[in-house]
Parts: sequence; structure tokens; C-alpha cells
Amino acid sequence: MGVMSTVSSGQHTRPMCYLLLLMILQLGLHTAEGVWPLPQTLISSTERFHLSPQAFYFGYGRQSAAQQGCSVLDAAFKRYFALIFPDYTSGRWNLFSDKNESKILLQIFSVDHNDCDGYPNESSSERCKMIADYLLQLVYQDDFGSYFVNKTDIKDFPRFQFRGILLDTSRHYLPVQAILKTLDAMAYSKFNVFHWHIVDDPSFPYQSRTFPDLSSKGAFHPMTHIYTQSDVRRVISHARMRGIRVLPEFDSPGHTKSWGKGQPDLLTPCYKGGIPSGTFGPINPALPSTYHFMATLFKEVSVVFPDSYIHLGGDEVDFSCWKSNPYVRAFMQKMGFGSDFTKLEAFYMENIVNITSALNKTSIVWQDVFDYHERIPKDTVLHIWKGTPASYYAELSRMTKAGMRVVLAAPWYINHISYGQDWHNYYTVQPLNFSGTEEQKKLVIGGEVCMWGEYVDATNLTPRLWPRASAAAERLWSDEKQTSNVDMAFPRLQDFRCKLVRRGIQAEPLYVGHCKQEYQGI
Repeated sequence: MGVMSTVSSGQHTRPMCYLLLLMILQLGLHTAEGVWPLPQTLISSTERFHLSPQAFYFGYGRQSAAQQGCSVLDAAFKRYFALIFPDYTSGRWNLFSDKNESKILLQIFSVDHNDCDGYPNESSSERCKMIADYLLQLVYQDDFGSYFVNKTDIKDFPRFQFRGILLDTSRHYLPVQAILKTLDAMAYSKFNVFHWHIVDDPSFPYQSRTFPDLSSKGAFHPMTHIYTQSDVRRVISHARMRGIRVLPEFDSPGHTKSWGKGQPDLLTPCYKGGIPSGTFGPINPALPSTYHFMATLFKEVSVVFPDSYIHLGGDEVDFSCWKSNPYVRAFMQKMGFGSDFTKLEAFYMENIVNITSALNKTSIVWQDVFDYHERIPKDTVLHIWKGTPASYYAELSRMTKAGMRVVLAAPWYINHISYGQDWHNYYTVQPLNFSGTEEQKKLVIGGEVCMWGEYVDATNLTPRLWPRASAAAERLWSDEKQTSNVDMAFPRLQDFRCKLVRRGIQAEPLYVGHCKQEYQGI
């Protein structure tokens, strides 16, 4: 029932999906409010189809570059079949049968390249990933348990290529299972980047093969609160099968107290009254050994994490310890930095960016690096996290005027909570509402929802994240003009929240009401 054609998009041809099986249901009491995030265009119909689990299958179009045996799509078909028909348990169905013409077929035509065995990346086309998900959202049951879907034509593609979720696993350790469930929910909301803020001041849970003491001495517990190499591979594999990139962050030179527990002479000794105080500050930028260590660590990280991007941090560096250390001050004089510690941070960050560039990685850094006028490659991506709308719009204007690509996170710090429907605040953000040319606005590659971990662990991660993060998901995926009204969005988001609950995602309620299928996990 679905077909796909190809259209020209920029420098190369990408597939575009036209689904003839979907969308808004208008049948008595058995209706869905729509899909989330909203597609770019849709034409809905009252014509409906009866779906039988015994007579339903996904299939590949003859012209598709991907065919049966494509691991990503084969697994997705099985996964979504179980989600579309959660009550069907007989198991007597044939996913790829093509002998029964009475079956409903969802076809994929003209996939112009085969990415079945690779990892998602910044140039991956997402114009076809919505097929099974939209179908999943729009299948509904009547009171007798029969499945239906209405005929609808959908053409869709994302507004921004980078749509991220940040999880902080240093301030509280998140079990692997909690991360995997988050990846599932991300896929349902069409997020495509998992920003893994894996280490920070409180703990270093990443188990390095090259420097095992970093986790054995820097994690909350060396056995139970670490991510082994196997754990990391499991997360990356789970994400790959859902079209999600895994972007690791090893933030430095600040936010590194846990690093010093397992790596001697890495952090700067702080002084008081001319003698060491016994405390330590940021990474010591004056020692050659620092850069040898960082180069070795990032060489390992670049192999473990296949994505072409790596986040280097660079935010919130406290200069007071550097100022107190006579050896650091002497190094600054030698380098001609005088007493300007922003130049010292710039020196450090420029060296770290050069290390990762030599490993063929594109660096992402927090906005502080740009604000300190550091010399970084033009392909570096800047990450805005500070301030009010007025300040981050000004920052967007400055960064894009300098020709830099930008990811916006400042308006989506959803670890901050308030009573009431605060999802409105995340939904009404206008990422491109800053002073600049159209060319500048093309440099805003997307946005990110951040869930910092001071007050979040596995007990409250999922309800705090969902469905509030889904409000940002629609802002980053859908057409802004079609999704500017929170009152019109509310019934769709409320319906989507219930779908998340039915899929086992413990998403919190938006307001008073109920779901047809309430959460059963408690």
C-alpha cells in the first residue's frame, strides 16, 4: 500500500516516502488524534482497512537497494509487527511472504543506497524511517479487538538533521537497560542522536581498555557502576538498529575531578599560601604528558565509538586553581599569555581538537570555546547551552556569522521541572528566530534535549524525560508553521503519551485524563 519515489535534495538524490496507508482516524469512538511528530504533509481519508495479524507483512520493493537480509530493516519489521499487534501471540506469521495477494503489503521502493551494515551518520537519509512508526501509531482496535487503519498519504522528512538527547551517566549511574529503553523511546519520537555525557566530576564509569584505573578508581564502584566495553557495544548496536547515532562526550579540561583518581599528574595541583593545598583543579595544560595521555585515550575512544563526531566539552572551566599554581603561571609567561587564562584554555582546547582531527573525528564543543575566541577548525560544531532566548539568539547570530555550524540546547534543559504543563515552553521554541541570513540559518543543524543527572537516576529518568522531550522532538522534526499552536498539539501529544505507555515507556501524564491501556509495570 506504500510506495516511494526519489526527489532531488541539495547535492544528491535522496529517497522520499509516500505512504498510502496512514494517518488521522475518524471512526466513532475509535479514533487517534494523529501522529507525533507531525509529518510535513499528509492527506487523510475516511476509507479504512481491516488489518489481520495473520495476513499482514512488510515487504521490500523490487527496485530497493536494500532487500531481505538487510539487518536493520529486517529487525525493524519484526519489532514493529510486535508493537502493531501487541495482543497477537500465535507466532504463526510470515514476515516476508509474497504468495498471498490478499495480504496488506507495506513496500519500500527506490532506496538508493544500502546502509544495512553501517552506522547512521550525519548524511544518512531519514525520509523512509517513518514508515513502520507511522503505521504503528495509526493502527487502532475496536471494542471487539479487531485492528484497523485509515488510508492516508504521508510525505515526510526531518526539518533538522541533528535531533539529540543528552544523558548524564556520571552524576548518577544509569544501568544499561535504562539507556536502552531511552533509545527505544527516542526512536518513537524520531530523535536520532544519543549524546552520552558518560564521565564528569563525580564519577568515571567508562571502562577504558588502555587506562583501566580511570574507572577502577574513578567510578562509584569498580564492578557494579561501570560501562564495560561490552556494555558500550550493546548500547551502540541497539542505537544502530533504531537509526540513532551515539555521540560520546569526554568533557575537559574542567569537569574532570574523577579522572585524577586514576591518572596521576593529570589534574592541576591547587596552591594556597605558596604551598600545595591538597586539592586539584582542571586538567593541567602546562605538561606535555597531559597531551600524550589525551591522545592515547581519544585514540581508543575513536575506535570504540564509530560515529564521526566526538564531544570535547570545554565548558565551565574554573581558573582559580590555575591562577594559584606557580608552574602554570610560569608556563603562561613562557607562552606569552600574560595573565589571560582564557588564552591558556584556548591553548589546551586547540591541542585537543587537533588530536581528534588527526583521528578523523569532527569535534563538538560547548559554546564557551567559541566565546573565548579559540582557534578551532571550521568544521567544529558549536553547542549552545547558556542563557535566555535573547542571549542564545544573539549567540546563534554570532556563531553562524562566523561560518560555524551550531546545535541549540539552551531552551531544552528538561532536567529543570515545574508544576504544570511546562512542555509548552519546549514546544514554542523557534530555533531560527535570530538575526541572520538564510545561509546563516542553514548552519543551525539541529537541537538537543539535555537531561542532567544531579537529581535523576533510573528511578525517575523515564517519566521526567517523556513525553516532555517529545515536545522538542516535534519542534526539531516538523514544519514550524504547522506546529505553532499548543492547543492543537495537546490532543496529539496526549494520545502519543498513551501510545508510549502502551509500549512500556513510563511516560508521565500531561494533565487530567486516562489511557485506554494504562501502564502495567507497577
